[in-house]
Amino acid sequence: MMPEELTASPRAKDTVAAGDRLQKAVARASASKVPEVTVLFWVVKILTTGMGETTSDFLVHSFEPEIALGLGFAALVISLVLQFRVRRYIPWVYWTAVAMVSVFGTMAADAVHVGLGVPYLASTLFFTVALAVAFLLWHRNEKTLSIHSITTRRREAFYWAAVLTTFALGTATGDLAAYSLASVTSPRASCSRLSSLSRHWPTGVACWRRSRPSGSRTS
Repeated sequence: MMPEELTASPRAKDTVAAGDRLQKAVARASASKVPEVTVLFWVVKILTTGMGETTSDFLVHSFEPEIALGLGFAALVISLVLQFRVRRYIPWVYWTAVAMVSVFGTMAADAVHVGLGVPYLASTLFFTVALAVAFLLWHRNEKTLSIHSITTRRREAFYWAAVLTTFALGTATGDLAAYSLASVTSPRASCSRLSSLSRHWPTGVACWRRSRPSGSRTS
């Protein structure tokens, strides 16, 4: 068989097409700024979530709530600016951003309840709707929700908006479950009621500090 005939055969064309698809897939993976979702991904994700929870608690217990929230927000902005500036997936840059999102997402959910007096059920519903809106806008504008297509600034913005909202939702939902299961006569439940009724941020945080156990939430 002549080389021309081999090249023109259907099997050869399929092989060439498969090779092209593989090259395009590799190129997309190289251009994507998020990691592959593997077992290791979920292990690191769980660790960064726990670190974010404990760091948030440490800051709130060590500083005034306004200062702690400001520090968390500043760290979030710096980490996201760095993540947006790099042109490819860099593990330490990406996971630093995830950790800072975890810290600030936890603080944001706590601030909504403790600082503003919003009940956990209301904040959980709010963050649920916010996450749904984020996904809706992402899909409407980009026609995909695939994390393997995070190759543009706009898609990356949608991605991080969804991640941040997810952390806040996880915190609010975890707190809702924890406080709902607590006895209504416990000091923890009493503080929950005080925080819900009080619009005075330091008062609610002082009560929350005395009663809130570490690690009461998941995300």
